[in-house]
Amino acid sequence: MEVKVVVMAALLGIVSVCNAQLDGNECTKASAQSCGECIQVGEMCGWCSTEAFLKQGESKSARCDEIKALESKGCSKVENPRGNITIDENKPVTNRKKDGSEKLKPDQITQIQPQKLTLKLRAGEQQKFSLRFKRAEDYPIDMYYLMDLSYSMKDDLENVKNLGTDLMHEMQTITSDFRIGFGSFVEKTVMPYISTTPAKLLNPCTSDQNCTSPFSYKNVLSLTEDGKRFNTLVSQQQISGNLDSPEGGFDAIMQVAVCGEQIGWRNVTRLLVFSTDAGFHFAGDGKLGGIVLPNDGKCHLTNNMYTMSHYYDYPSIAHLVQKLSDNNIQTIFAVTEEFQPVYKELKNLIPKSAVGTLSANSSNVIKLIIDAYNSLSSEVILENSKLPEGVSISYVSHCKNGVSETGDNGRKCSNISIGDEVLFDVAITAKGCPSPGKSETIKIKPLGFNEEVVVVLNFICECECHKSGIPNSPDCHFGNGTLECGACRCNEGRIGRVCECSKDDVRTEDLDANCRMDNGTDICSNNGDCVCGTCECKKRDNPEERYEGKYCECDNFNCDRSNNKLCGGHGRCVCRKCVCDANYTGSACDCPLDKQPCMASNGQECNGRGQCECGVCKCTDTKFQGPTCEICPTCPGVCAEHKNCVQCLAFKSGELKDVCESTCKNFKPILVKKKEDLPQPNSQPFLTHCKERDANDCWFFFTYLGKGRHLTALVRLVHQRKCPAGPDIIPIVAGLVAGIVLIGLALLLIWKLLMIIHDRREFAKFEKEKMNAKWDTGENPIYKSAVTTVVNPKYEGK
Repeated sequence: MEVKVVVMAALLGIVSVCNAQLDGNECTKASAQSCGECIQVGEMCGWCSTEAFLKQGESKSARCDEIKALESKGCSKVENPRGNITIDENKPVTNRKKDGSEKLKPDQITQIQPQKLTLKLRAGEQQKFSLRFKRAEDYPIDMYYLMDLSYSMKDDLENVKNLGTDLMHEMQTITSDFRIGFGSFVEKTVMPYISTTPAKLLNPCTSDQNCTSPFSYKNVLSLTEDGKRFNTLVSQQQISGNLDSPEGGFDAIMQVAVCGEQIGWRNVTRLLVFSTDAGFHFAGDGKLGGIVLPNDGKCHLTNNMYTMSHYYDYPSIAHLVQKLSDNNIQTIFAVTEEFQPVYKELKNLIPKSAVGTLSANSSNVIKLIIDAYNSLSSEVILENSKLPEGVSISYVSHCKNGVSETGDNGRKCSNISIGDEVLFDVAITAKGCPSPGKSETIKIKPLGFNEEVVVVLNFICECECHKSGIPNSPDCHFGNGTLECGACRCNEGRIGRVCECSKDDVRTEDLDANCRMDNGTDICSNNGDCVCGTCECKKRDNPEERYEGKYCECDNFNCDRSNNKLCGGHGRCVCRKCVCDANYTGSACDCPLDKQPCMASNGQECNGRGQCECGVCKCTDTKFQGPTCEICPTCPGVCAEHKNCVQCLAFKSGELKDVCESTCKNFKPILVKKKEDLPQPNSQPFLTHCKERDANDCWFFFTYLGKGRHLTALVRLVHQRKCPAGPDIIPIVAGLVAGIVLIGLALLLIWKLLMIIHDRREFAKFEKEKMNAKWDTGENPIYKSAVTTVVNPKYEGK
């Protein structure tokens, strides 16, 4: 006896859906076996907890469907939990003036509202809330000046020596609480970055220059309010040197970012001014000096000196970005014009950073810092911490002048002045249930600011009815499951609609026998699966179509169709037979009982020439056709049919004048004087207006009341016919004579014109020949003169 292996889908009671398409109902396609599984499919899905909801042959997953679909199926109790938002901390943004008497500590100033929220998230349901941000006036500032002390920065150091007091004075216009610090860097103290010969380690510069020993990074002055002390310590600094062109500035930036305790950072606006005239080394370059360990991103300051530069590689740009962002540090790159393109590319990778052009001797450094600070502080960019898997977030910004942005631009607002207030709409959506039974926390903060919004996420993973479930309920086959939300959730090892089967004890041949109708060979009519001796019908791609019945022998989509509509659109399909709506009958509900469509214009059913069957006229007279048997292509008109009778009755003429009384005995003529005295069209039913012509081409007019083939009412006739008038002879003869005369004159004129033209042409030809004639005036070659002249040859003319 063969025993089949029960697959996991059967253990869960899931009926497979073949050839599923993406455009189907996601609720029914999910084959959810419990209310919790159902509500995690999407926000449109609900679970019917009414115990008697399922029809025979339907699986538990049929309880999960769209809300409207469940209600249309008669579910009286639909589980549809919704999410909500609770604001836990909502201190208003701070409004104060710089010159006011009130002096607040940094932690007493609020620039973003609210500060903490708790969200209950239902899968697919979007929860929205708004964040308000306002730049506070007189907000404290910490600024750390990090300077390259390689030999090429010698002139710059001279100009920075008075930076402390000068910058303090300038910053008074922005804030009354300003602190400044100073640090310097050169390069890693290994080859090939510096020369490691003993003499060069003492003085890396030429012999005529007095330079200090090379170092990686040194914290010269922690943040302080004493500008004069800044000037004093900076004036004591000496230039150092190195071999290669790029500097080890990234090592220094990393230590400034992570050594908050030594640097003295407060939870206020943090500015890092990075001043150099060269490029930078980054992760991987340390291999040149035999350094392969990645930077660990931790503080390694001993006596204010970075001691692990020879041990850890330079940090990567991404690592640096993370640490600067985590510590709310805004960076200002004060670099020479030569390296502007390099640091502008770096700026695009580091949020809340700016680049300024440093003059050759750093004389413009104060103006550069003020301009860069104003640029950074006028832009607000929201950033959130890592989201739990399946959770997404989107922003819509509402900035100054009514400007709104979405997408990546929805995170930020620009050109914000002190005291300006902007609004951000935040939407959070969860897919499924990422963290069942526990909360997740995300943080949203404006980059470069120490304040943040804490958002606690609680996920709706179960329905409320889950709490009132009955463990080991007798309704679940002697306690083999928990009755919750109207259905049984089976214990481990049990399967079936009511947990009636054990996966270890069931023999498939016993089960299949209960799933065959009338001892046939088809299991569940080939429309379902036999689960624990009970047919669970297959699902269709179209959620409106379903198999039903104990053996899945019924369905609601295989009934007769009419006009390509199931049951003609006038009924519903029940177990492959149409149940018609009122006033319809037939196998496809395509036969209306209403006879109104068969009524002809004369008020008769099918014009008295047919029978009305299913709302369509069947014409009994083959000459007639059309929807109401009113069209007869071969029939003469009614007027032409009764023309002879009317003619003989009214005018004693026509073809029937000799047999008029016997043939036209049903006509009762009434004479009227003129056409206008006849009844008006449509003034009464069965009225027809006629206009006919007799043998003398005279028109006569009449009306009659007729019904069917027989005349049933009076005929009204105009007693005077309208005959065409005879021709007027005199105008015709006069016109004919005039026409002949005019035609003759026209012919004479044409002949005369042609003769004139011909004569003129002949005369012109003669004149031309006359002009061309030539008379010969030469001598006759055979003419001899009668005079002979003789000359004496001896005569000499004397």
